[in-house]
Amino acid sequence: MEGQVEGHQDGHGFVRRDDGQPMIYLSPQEMRAVLHRDRVRVRIVRYDRKGRPEGRVLDIIERRKAPIIGRLLHEAGIWLVAPEDRRYGQDIMVPKNATANAAVGQVVSIELTEPPSMYSQPMGRVIEVLGEIDDPGMEIEIAVRKYEVPHRFSPETLAQAAALPDKLRPADRRHRIDLSDVPLVTIDGEDARDFDDAVYCEPFTRGRGKSLFKGWRLIVAIADVSHYVKPGEAIDNDAYERATSVYFPRRVIPMLPEKLSNGLCSLNPEADRLAMVCDMVIATEGAIDAYQFYPAVICSHARLTYTEVAAVLANTRGPEAQRRADLVPHLLHLHEVYRALLKQRAKRGAVDFETTETQIVCDENGRIEKIVPRTRNEAHKLIEEAMLAANECAAGFIEAADHPALFRVHEGPTPERRVTLQNYLRALGIGLHLSDDPSPGEIQTIALATKDRPDVTQIHTMLLRSMQQAVYTSANAGHFGLAYGAYAHFTSPIRRYPDLLVHRVIKAILGEKRYQLDAALVASMPPAPTRRPGKGPAKPPKALSKELETWEVAGAHCSANERRADEASRDVEAWLKCRFMREHLGEEYSGTVSAITSFGLFVTLDALYVEGLVHITELGGEYYRYDEVHQELRGERSGARYAVGTRVRVQVSRVDLDSRRIDFRLVRDSEPGLPATRARGERARAHSAVEELQSVQEADRAGKTEARRKTGKKTAASGAAAAKPTRTTRDRKTPTRTRR
Repeated sequence: MEGQVEGHQDGHGFVRRDDGQPMIYLSPQEMRAVLHRDRVRVRIVRYDRKGRPEGRVLDIIERRKAPIIGRLLHEAGIWLVAPEDRRYGQDIMVPKNATANAAVGQVVSIELTEPPSMYSQPMGRVIEVLGEIDDPGMEIEIAVRKYEVPHRFSPETLAQAAALPDKLRPADRRHRIDLSDVPLVTIDGEDARDFDDAVYCEPFTRGRGKSLFKGWRLIVAIADVSHYVKPGEAIDNDAYERATSVYFPRRVIPMLPEKLSNGLCSLNPEADRLAMVCDMVIATEGAIDAYQFYPAVICSHARLTYTEVAAVLANTRGPEAQRRADLVPHLLHLHEVYRALLKQRAKRGAVDFETTETQIVCDENGRIEKIVPRTRNEAHKLIEEAMLAANECAAGFIEAADHPALFRVHEGPTPERRVTLQNYLRALGIGLHLSDDPSPGEIQTIALATKDRPDVTQIHTMLLRSMQQAVYTSANAGHFGLAYGAYAHFTSPIRRYPDLLVHRVIKAILGEKRYQLDAALVASMPPAPTRRPGKGPAKPPKALSKELETWEVAGAHCSANERRADEASRDVEAWLKCRFMREHLGEEYSGTVSAITSFGLFVTLDALYVEGLVHITELGGEYYRYDEVHQELRGERSGARYAVGTRVRVQVSRVDLDSRRIDFRLVRDSEPGLPATRARGERARAHSAVEELQSVQEADRAGKTEARRKTGKKTAASGAAAAKPTRTTRDRKTPTRTRR
């Protein structure tokens, strides 16, 4: 079989097969000659007791050529780079004359010059020095390279962007409807810099007497990026390669150059801009009665924030409403159509969970100042429903024209996840029925029926985990979570390439033409993983034409890059949180169990909104059994139970920046009747025991490192691996990478 290697920080690895079948395990011995993300040909040599395959590498088809990011170290007289991505299981040796004058401990980008083999480590040379690990923004510089996020526009793209006009030209206005007098407004967050959507609503009536129709006219205007970004041009090539903008705390890696994303295409207030408009008629019960698409020229009458709009809706006589007196009636109409759309959402049975999202607030140096919950007010929900309606219309318009495009597909629970959820609900005694082919309405009914239970967090978490990830694909299979038969992304072409493609398709249909996706552009990008989450291979239909094959590949590319962007953002947030928690070592906090695994509990702190692990060995001196059905850990002797939603008090015991891991330990409060002095004494002794254990572990780790160093010297003397130093204890200024 052929596939891509996925390394593991413990030294072994897996091969993700091209055919989407279960991954093949590679032992640490097999991983010595390959690196993470190499393409290989393997043979299955055995199966373990659970039927999982183990393989042997027969041939290395392709070496990954992307640079590797790591820390430059100087150990035992030899220069080497310890990769930041722990899935690269080997350090990379660097000749003395190939360090590019980088200092010990600095973060560098390295290019491989010799691949690894069974008897030698990989060799490389430093091609870029990023700086010190503590430099502001270094975590982002590492992440964009670690996940291979394109972060530099090509010279051709920059030149093309610079040549674009600063404002609309008369030729740009041709064949467009002029809506500049319509009081459209943008509603975004306080920190938003690009505005790709504007909205307007007014009452609408049609007919007379018994045939009288009452409702609303809702206009959603989206920045017309496709007018400036043409197929085959440099800007389009870079945009497709990125596929999405990547958002980090304090920094954005945009899909389009700033002149477009924050200038020409941004619907800035009091400036004429080109837009693609979805003009809808919404009935009083929230159903979309009619819609049309057309290119237009608009002028945003105001840039509003969610907080400001929510204040106006809450008090139409307050100071915010007085400042925007001319817009208050239109905002009230928007709120009315939003409430109607909510009725339709409930009628469809769309799934809606109330989850807590957090926002990281950084200081001037890019370090976390605080983490606060991100509250969703009525204005957030208003804009969300308006965008969902426009996206539904876009999908319906394309499907009615029978034109290929990228749909946003979200499939229902897999059989395995459905059975797990059914067993879980049955174990909790929840009598609500979940069919063998569940509908969104069934999931939503369970969510609503359990919202007042004390274990609501645990139940809703399990409902969320039963869902699959959404993907972009040319084969429309509907959107399970939103309960749409067809759904496409239309509303964010500044930051998502699939939206740009949908705009081009809609324009082609309006012009009675057919948009042909550039097959050469699609073929120029490296192949994306073809496996969908929770499913087998995402194979297109058997009778797929060459044109649809191109769309399918583009969808896989956009889906993979969306996952990449999410992983890079999570990696940076995890690094910042670890750095933040290093200042709180030894402190105690109250928290809630957010996840249960066979090896411990994940706890989210109430005050800081940071998640860490309480290892199962920290739960006490007894054996805990993992109950997958009830999603809990239960002590066999005491019967103590830990489940999602359990309230605990923990102490921050360890923070590992390299592995992005925070460890907690449970704090035992004094028992009833136990003297407070005795309780404090027991706690102090427990703290001392933890410190003593950490000292022993550090000494043991140093001893093992010294033993590996001696072994390395013997191996070099025998000639088996002459230039293969083992990892030694780092300088105290350089954090030691601890393998688990």
